[in-house]
Amino acid sequence: QVKLVESGGGLVQAGGSLRVSCAASGRTFSSYAMGWFRQAPGKEREFVATISWTGSNTYYADSVKGRFTISRDNAKNTVSLQMNSLKPEDTAVYYCAGRRLRNIATTRNEYNYWGQGTQVTVSS
Repeated sequence: QVKLVESGGGLVQAGGSLRVSCAASGRTFSSYAMGWFRQAPGKEREFVATISWTGSNTYYADSVKGRFTISRDNAKNTVSLQMNSLKPEDTAVYYCAGRRLRNIATTRNEYNYWGQGTQVTVSS
């Protein structure tokens, strides 16, 4: 079993930066692909970014490409999302997700584990 705990959310002005992180328990973290999703009020949870087990392969939603960067540290069992040039439409609860396979994935049902989420609010 893997437990995921997000941290680092908060309030930031448009154009600013924020880094959210996810700490994972369990010795198998390094063999899992990881992802970030977000859910704004009244909307479906949507894909943001994903990273393969070694970190060599990443993929982003078009809406965040060029602004967000996903990374991982397998020695520390963490995955992070660096968010730059934030926009009010990035406001959402951000969720860390893990899957029991090594390759990247972009849909919710491909992930086996989920964190509780961390709120990111971007003011205009």
